[in-house]
Amino acid sequence: MLTSLLLRLTLVGAEWVLWILVLLSVISVALIVDRCIYFYVRRIDADALGEELEKALQAGDVRGAFDLVKGSEAIECAVIAAGLPALRRGATACGEAMLAAKARMRPVVDARLSILATIGSNAPFIGLLGTVLGIVKAAHDLAGGGSGTGDPNAVMAGVFEALVATAVGLFVAIPAVVAFNLLQRRVRNTMANVDSLAHMVLANVRVETRKPLPGEAPLAPPVGAGR
Repeated sequence: MLTSLLLRLTLVGAEWVLWILVLLSVISVALIVDRCIYFYVRRIDADALGEELEKALQAGDVRGAFDLVKGSEAIECAVIAAGLPALRRGATACGEAMLAAKARMRPVVDARLSILATIGSNAPFIGLLGTVLGIVKAAHDLAGGGSGTGDPNAVMAGVFEALVATAVGLFVAIPAVVAFNLLQRRVRNTMANVDSLAHMVLANVRVETRKPLPGEAPLAPPVGAGR
């Protein structure tokens, strides 16, 4: 009974599988475009920024260093901008502030890449499912639907149509996998730039009296000062 029910379901054919693959293809292209635009508008020359930041910090111009990164949409600038106001509290506070900003922004940088990876890894299997369903239907047609009067030419045409599902599955998966690998590389490079700039800032920390940055509370004087 169960076998007969499943057989009736498989005889529906593979066309619905092709529609699923078309939908996955549209989603994949939309995700790729979205992530490419996201990284394009946030691109930055990390080497040039690092040199300018280092010059400003070595000169003790923390405000100038802050002006270099404030208001930028780049991930590297956002992390550094989160750490510079904490410099007056020391290197530890500055480092923790930048680590917190990096952890907060990492999910945003990685957003929706897992969906792209899922499409890339599963689209071939969905296409294979369509091929299997098509071959089962072709075999059933070869038997003439139980009457034994099947048309071999029609069956072969059905087999060829079933193989299209595998081809479409690969067509959907290959661009998704390639784009995922390239975007993951971009994420790793961005995080490496963040770490490099953060360590450079910490290496040039100079604990000294200065005016607070915008939004930063003045540092309280040491206990016993002025006695």
